[in-house]
Amino acid sequence: MRMRKKKYLDERLNAVSDILLISDFEDRNFNTAKEKKEYIDLVKWFGSDKPVFLEIGCGKGKFACEYAKAHPEINLIAVEKSGNVITAACEMAKKENVENLRFIKCGAEYLEKYLKEQSVEKIFLNFSCPFPKSGYATHRLTHNRFLEIYKRLLKRGGEIHQKTDNMHFFEFSLEQLSASGFALKNISLDLHKSDFEGNIMTEYEEKFVSKGFPIYRLEAYIND
Repeated sequence: MRMRKKKYLDERLNAVSDILLISDFEDRNFNTAKEKKEYIDLVKWFGSDKPVFLEIGCGKGKFACEYAKAHPEINLIAVEKSGNVITAACEMAKKENVENLRFIKCGAEYLEKYLKEQSVEKIFLNFSCPFPKSGYATHRLTHNRFLEIYKRLLKRGGEIHQKTDNMHFFEFSLEQLSASGFALKNISLDLHKSDFEGNIMTEYEEKFVSKGFPIYRLEAYIND
């Protein structure tokens, strides 16, 4: 079910425009739209040249805000397609005065329009939609078509960190990452019963953990 447009959404988006880039162009074909580059000057946008991390699918921003505050040594870009949802994330960042966090409203397909190759150190995929029907596999954010984009965005030695509650999606991700040339490490089939330290929970994660669901987690990197 589609979320209803929030009241005064345009005004609220405008109020956070200093930390939000809204993807707005006539060409809805990402293959051609991304060829017209509009690279972000990341140093100017953040006011520093710290390493850049990327969260794709940030939801209402809980993970992004907490991670950025816990790691002032990095700059974090959080990406979300929904204007309704990213509004809440931006407002949280403003309220909590998170200075090293910025947002882009767009789908992952368009990221190469705004970010240069080898500009990102780490990518977070937290509780992405699993698109369980096999016919929608290409929409999954760990499908090869997205992994090829991540390869170009990541610096040498860069990593992808994924968390999900969906076992079948996790198995799919393991297969796709391996087939795409990524090496895997720190794989957990039940994160909250492991010895992993420093985990920051998302809104979805808190809900799933409260119901006793296991959380699956992995780290992937290019195996040169």
